[in-house]
Amino acid sequence: MRKAKLLWIDLEMTGLDPEKDRILEVAAIATGWDLEVLQDKEGNRAEMTAVVKVPDELMRERMVGEFWEKNAESRDGLMRQNAKGENAKEVEQRLLEFMDEWFGNEIILAGNSIHQDRKFIDREWPGVSQRLHYRMLDVSAWKVVFEGKYGKRFTKREAHRALDDIQGSIEELKWYLEMLK
Repeated sequence: MRKAKLLWIDLEMTGLDPEKDRILEVAAIATGWDLEVLQDKEGNRAEMTAVVKVPDELMRERMVGEFWEKNAESRDGLMRQNAKGENAKEVEQRLLEFMDEWFGNEIILAGNSIHQDRKFIDREWPGVSQRLHYRMLDVSAWKVVFEGKYGKRFTKREAHRALDDIQGSIEELKWYLEMLK
């Protein structure tokens, strides 16, 4: 089986402060440099999702303000699914198993604003963090260049749910690469 090069991750968190906020949901997709999702011999796609259980009180305390008011549907969905979540260590173990299955030694983290997600990974999932290469592929850097220099903008759906968001990030990078042609 071909080994993946890019570990696309999107996290949904209670907020953006890695000291106070916590991961609520993770989606991961494994691709090669062609940006196509890998599949095994049985046709299973290299994707995983998980819900992390966090205290309800923390969610009520941290998931407030303008962003969450604008994205109330996402907030409410994240809150509803919280009861079915696993503890953070169980989710980290599942993610490590996913990495073992689909990747060799070099694992490059990819996604939109992935540097922010990496702060949460470093804090909450040290085992995952240790396996990641120090270099990252941040699609938001492409966004800055294409909007600032060329006035070109990719319109991405903003579901604020991990799997939808990471699929959108892959589509966005494909769009930028097509623009280069």
